[in-house]
Amino acid sequence: MSSCFEASAMSDLIPGLPEEVARECLIRVGFDQLPAVRRISRQWKEEVESPDYGRLRRAEGLARPVVAMVQAQPEHVEPGPAQKHASASAANGGSANNYRMVLLDPVEGRWAPLPVLPGTTGSLPLFCQVAAVDGAQGRKRLVVVGGWDPESWAPTDSVYVYDFLTGAWRRGAPMPGPRRSFFATAAVRGVVYVAGGHDEEKNALRSALAYDPDADAWAALPDMAEERDEPRGLCVGGRFLVVGGYPTQESLLEDGTCPRTCCVAPGAERMYMLRDGNLVARDAGASAGWRTVASVPEDARTASTVSAIPGGRVVVIGSGCHGGDQTVYMLRDEAGKAASWARAPAPPEFSGHVQAACLLEI
Repeated sequence: MSSCFEASAMSDLIPGLPEEVARECLIRVGFDQLPAVRRISRQWKEEVESPDYGRLRRAEGLARPVVAMVQAQPEHVEPGPAQKHASASAANGGSANNYRMVLLDPVEGRWAPLPVLPGTTGSLPLFCQVAAVDGAQGRKRLVVVGGWDPESWAPTDSVYVYDFLTGAWRRGAPMPGPRRSFFATAAVRGVVYVAGGHDEEKNALRSALAYDPDADAWAALPDMAEERDEPRGLCVGGRFLVVGGYPTQESLLEDGTCPRTCCVAPGAERMYMLRDGNLVARDAGASAGWRTVASVPEDARTASTVSAIPGGRVVVIGSGCHGGDQTVYMLRDEAGKAASWARAPAPPEFSGHVQAACLLEI
């Protein structure tokens, strides 16, 4: 009886450990190690693919906010994981305009490159857009849409989907309609929305589309009331919001703003963006409009990317000049407390220009 009880109390997940302890070990795996963990055994694969896995990570406070960035590949890469992926890109005939997907855990300061795209030069399209999607059973994916071919600079209708469990990219159904550039993109409840931008004749567009990664299918949406070129897409309160762009008769934004930097705080309807060298914020329904949070350090004001992460924290990634190395700053926006920046220079192999970014939790 004793041996039967001991056998039932143990888990196949990790031999010799009770199931609860083994599961506690697995939910502590880093976001960049999930594909390797999934390949260890059938039991581990089932565990990390279970909807309970993500819920347990969140319940234990182990889910990490991660910024996914389309980042320029530095010309000289130090030995390590980044060099491995850079070498793969070069072997595929990568161009000088080489962009890759990079992940950053801004709280722990961990950086990790994703594999290069299969069957291409290895570079992501120039000026592509990226959105993070929670799919069936909470499966985390990144969806890269559109952009320009890095060799010919011709607009593309390409779609690439990265699955964090398999650790691999796949081609998605191409984006229908005219090949658009500089459009708004955001993910809302597992669907990627696209709106505006301009066509190959530089005509601003008002059309909108929705992409379902689970079905790998596109659907047309009603047109916007106005054409919007170079707008910003946001998910606010479960809605797809298109901010900025032109031509615009009336705008939520004031002169001197940078709508490209606009982002939304997770679990709230507070928006942040950069304006005249400052980080500003606006709460939903706030009659006072935008308020200044803090002045952005001078070495991060150029070509900046802004991401709001849980805990009232805001991450700004930018440089002091065009072509300069990227620097990461983070502050906590709390009522009644003075905001201050914490600086974390990017490692040399992750110092390239950030072209697009989105936030996800893993």
